[in-house]
Amino acid sequence: MLYIFDPETDYILEDEHALLRPLLLSDTEHLNTFANNEPDLWTYSLQNAGSESAMKQYIEKALLAREQGKGYPYIVFDKVKQQYAGTTRLYDIDLSNKCLSLGYTWYGKDFQGTGLNKHCKYLLFEFVFEQMGFERIEFRLDGLNARSMNAIKGLGCTLEGVLRSNSYRPDGSRRDSAVLSILKEEWFDGKKELLKSKLT
Repeated sequence: MLYIFDPETDYILEDEHALLRPLLLSDTEHLNTFANNEPDLWTYSLQNAGSESAMKQYIEKALLAREQGKGYPYIVFDKVKQQYAGTTRLYDIDLSNKCLSLGYTWYGKDFQGTGLNKHCKYLLFEFVFEQMGFERIEFRLDGLNARSMNAIKGLGCTLEGVLRSNSYRPDGSRRDSAVLSILKEEWFDGKKELLKSKLT
């Protein structure tokens, strides 16, 4: 059964490894350790959250986008480690064309390469395509971010091209943004089972 996406509704997604719940302003207490201790997390980010005040602004901006119906931010909890791991977000939500973007995803270094991201993406893809009936999920990332590029391709997404000098990095330099996507028909035509087979 398909539902109409409502940004005011709290959608909680989880499996045995990951729990994604809507981000709250009070989650600064869970995320400040990353802001204070892991500056490398923001190297390719569009918004630097590398201090407690910056993390508060990061969350406030995400919550404002939700209020406006343009975004839906999640905090990620690692159920294996029993710790908060980072955030991810649905954004540029286009209900009329059934398209959205998935990004603002980051995990602390202790959670990278553990398989947590694959579980999160599986839950999000399933939610977007199967519960909400969207047709397309898009990713945009810094063209220099090879680690994220490989991770997104590993999810079954297709590289569509590169937007040259289309935005700024936190340090003020211009960046090229790579665009990747996955379509609902692809999800049901083998990509779902492929990603499921990679879950550990």
